[in-house]
Amino acid sequence: MLIATNARGHVVKRATKPAIGTMLANLRRDNAHMVVERVDGERPGDWYIQVLLRENNTYQLEYREGSAEQHFQTMTVSQEKVLTALLGWATGKPGWPDAFMWNNIGEQFSSSNDEAPESASGTE
Repeated sequence: MLIATNARGHVVKRATKPAIGTMLANLRRDNAHMVVERVDGERPGDWYIQVLLRENNTYQLEYREGSAEQHFQTMTVSQEKVLTALLGWATGKPGWPDAFMWNNIGEQFSSSNDEAPESASGTE
């Protein structure tokens, strides 16, 4: 199941493509962050993709594939590319990350905050 949450605390369980697109389109200074989590009892760890609309109107995009060691980040000015990435991740589309150059930022996370998907918001 996919759960989408924004900075205002609005939660959409069983998030659909339109719901994810609307949440992204509504990012603003007072609502600058969203997370889409994959909640699946079969996969251990944290599986999510998140986006932060930065003050300079760029998007900081991150995803985690189960563990801190598999946490990646990129930046873009294109909301369209962010939406494509969010939906590609959500649907498990092969090759969805290929449109970006990703940096592995896993070393920034310790095991004590391994479960918190708030890193893009700067609330670590």
